[in-house]
Amino acid sequence: MLHTNLTVQEQSVLSVVQNEHLTSYQILNKVENVSMILFLYNILDELNQKGIVKSYRKQDAKYHYAA
Repeated sequence: MLHTNLTVQEQSVLSVVQNEHLTSYQILNKVENVSMILFLYNILDELNQKGIVKSYRKQDAKYHYAA
């Protein structure tokens, strides 16, 4: 899946969630170029609006995955 209109941070987050469903904290630990959780939330929101990343809740945790 090639997304050329994505920022470097969006591409990094997408590459991590393509492999497995992860919580925000797990994503933050795996992505090197995003240092703060608030930045990650913004990136996830952007990817969600673009229809690239989806989320769901399971046992009081929110998981994100590539759509």
